[in-house]
Amino acid sequence: MLTDSSFRMAIADVFTIKGRGTVITGRVASGAIRVGDEIFIKGDSGVTKIAVKGLEANRAQITEAMTGDNIGVLVDEQGKGVFKRGDVLSGSSIDFTINP
Repeated sequence: MLTDSSFRMAIADVFTIKGRGTVITGRVASGAIRVGDEIFIKGDSGVTKIAVKGLEANRAQITEAMTGDNIGVLVDEQGKGVFKRGDVLSGSSIDFTINP
């Protein structure tokens, strides 16, 4: 399933939970994201397409997050340093701009 193409989120932090995957935290700048969506992450190494395995807000698992929500996005485990603070998550591989 493809996510809302207007979804944008700048990465605030990234960490790995051994055996579960990589968690990417941040505040949703626009759009919505759901568990099972495919998102795009733009970093120094280019654009990566990845599936959302889980979402969390306020230490509770959720199925959807919208604009303004502070969330953690669980994805398959990525190598250390693949994504970092300031990289961008997007619902579209075309547009990676976050408007203030």
